[in-house]
Amino acid sequence: MQRRNFLALLGGAVVGRPLAARARHSAVPLVGLLSSASAESYAGVVKAFQRGLQDSGYVDGRNLTIEYRWAEGHYDRLPALAADLVRRDIAAIFAVGNVATRAAKAATASIAIVFVTGDDPVLVGLVPNLNRPAGNVTGLSTRAGTLPTKRLELLHELIPTATTIAMLVNPDNANAQGDVADAQSAAQSLGLSLLVVRAAGENEFASAFATMAQKGAGGILVNTDSFFAAEREYLVALASQHRIPAIFSWREFVESGGLMSYGASMTDAYRQGGVYVGKILHGSKPVDLPVLLPTKFELVINLKTAKALGLAVPPMLLALADEVIE
Repeated sequence: MQRRNFLALLGGAVVGRPLAARARHSAVPLVGLLSSASAESYAGVVKAFQRGLQDSGYVDGRNLTIEYRWAEGHYDRLPALAADLVRRDIAAIFAVGNVATRAAKAATASIAIVFVTGDDPVLVGLVPNLNRPAGNVTGLSTRAGTLPTKRLELLHELIPTATTIAMLVNPDNANAQGDVADAQSAAQSLGLSLLVVRAAGENEFASAFATMAQKGAGGILVNTDSFFAAEREYLVALASQHRIPAIFSWREFVESGGLMSYGASMTDAYRQGGVYVGKILHGSKPVDLPVLLPTKFELVINLKTAKALGLAVPPMLLALADEVIE
């Protein structure tokens, strides 16, 4: 995949000044957004983040300035990017994904950090407790424990004749093992064989899909992962190339041409992230803001993709869908 040239930023872990000192910022506060992905791949949800800030009375370019730092898929660049934000004396950091959040935590123990992640925040070590997070970190998770099971059931409903379903997971994701166990249990109850295929980097995607095709996978469950989300167009293209029906975590995959998705709304999560950053700018402390979990899940189906794959979507599945893209 082609990527834009990247300006390397130097810097190590920097500890910011206490929050009390940061209250003496100029009239226009500075907020940093830190992500392992690219600006292009997250353009839609960034707008949702900005809407959340507007709901709290902050408009970028008017009474707020947002500094964006994108690692372009290179996780090793996140520590330097986080350190650079801290040096700029920002009021808060909005971190996208658990890797970016860990980089922000390593860079500062005093600047407020608000995260959005598809992982279990406690399991991956972002916070010790959801209801009362400690220190300078809080945020939102789009994760719910039953999602791999539900996605497998929906995929089976669409392709009931498939006997082998592949599951694509990122082995570097702390939730992968638990998700695989849930999916294996669900597959067994449905009489299916689950083929687990692992890919930790973009250069492993093509071979992973080739393996799934060679081993006769009739469908693919793409597991929840922020890295996968950043590479959604490539993953959707590979599923189309191999003509294997796939279900994804978020609607953005389906909007990019994917067949089907089931999960929490990323747009709503990022809007809520903006609201949380706004609360912090108004004086709230991260420790007093509980980590939010999703309450609404959406099923999105792309009928154009289904037709290209020669699939007839069952009426019952269409009736369950929150949105059908034609």
